Amino acid sequence: MKAISIHQFGGLEELTYSTQPKPQLNSGDVLVKTTAAGVNPIDWKTCSGGGASGFIDEMPFIPGWEFSGVIADAGDTDFEVGQAVFGMIRFPQPAGCYAEYIAAPAAQISRLPDAVDLITAGGFPTTSLTAWQALFDKGALKPGQKVLILGAAGGVGHLAVQLAKWAGAHVTGTASMHNHEFLATLGCEHTIDYHSQNITDHVSNIDLIIDCIGGETAIEALPCLTADGAIVTLPSITKDQVVAAGAAQRRRVETILCEPSAKQLSEIAQLVADEQLQLHTTETFPLDKAAEAFELSQSGHVCGKLILTMDSQN
Repeated sequence: MKAISIHQFGGLEELTYSTQPKPQLNSGDVLVKTTAAGVNPIDWKTCSGGGASGFIDEMPFIPGWEFSGVIADAGDTDFEVGQAVFGMIRFPQPAGCYAEYIAAPAAQISRLPDAVDLITAGGFPTTSLTAWQALFDKGALKPGQKVLILGAAGGVGHLAVQLAKWAGAHVTGTASMHNHEFLATLGCEHTIDYHSQNITDHVSNIDLIIDCIGGETAIEALPCLTADGAIVTLPSITKDQVVAAGAAQRRRVETILCEPSAKQLSEIAQLVADEQLQLHTTETFPLDKAAEAFELSQSGHVCGKLILTMDSQN
């Protein structure tokens, strides 16, 4: 099979597109012929020596934790050959999703309804699970509450907007002005231009903040919370900084490490099939152009999601 791998941590020049052996199945695994794999910041951060690099024990390392595809070998599981599936797997342990074939734990993947496009599905698992777990597991969001999403046009952010709206919340988001109309179509009732407007001048009495930005942006938003409100901060690199600021201001700060969940993915897949949740795809790249996808992701100005596609004939 073809795969993207690195032999040492470093920059984009370390990404290699080459032929590698198909993965072997352990008990409980299925072999998936990959259709698409989502690109997330954790991917390039890990390849550069940050992110989840501490969990990598050997090289070469194949990046990627989310995918969509078709079952090629069901192993000893209840899945069947030919079924369309998607998942976020093994995180933060290596999962090898930037490849034409993946050995995936059956307990961490979900079947795709017929109405869901396979390529789009490749970009859903990590971002949608992160948004879901931030809103409902960590944030305990309830209907009628007020939610502020920092970085609302990004991969996690634009799904969090839709899920919060679906749950009956009132949603405010921050984004560049050129993304305001896009966010309004997703359910954002108010949008703040973070380039020219101070959050605290426009927002107050927020029950839950979903922080996709981190650092000073998150800290500046803390006064917007109600006395018993909470902020769920996603970026791991600034979480200690935000937690400390929250403690100083007596604000509740929750951190999150997204976990695989086939149950939650099944619920998300149904929302997609029912057209209540949509993934905005910025651009798709063939697998051998992963470095270009990384470069665009590193720019920090991606609206929605980047996806790698496979064209294996094996």
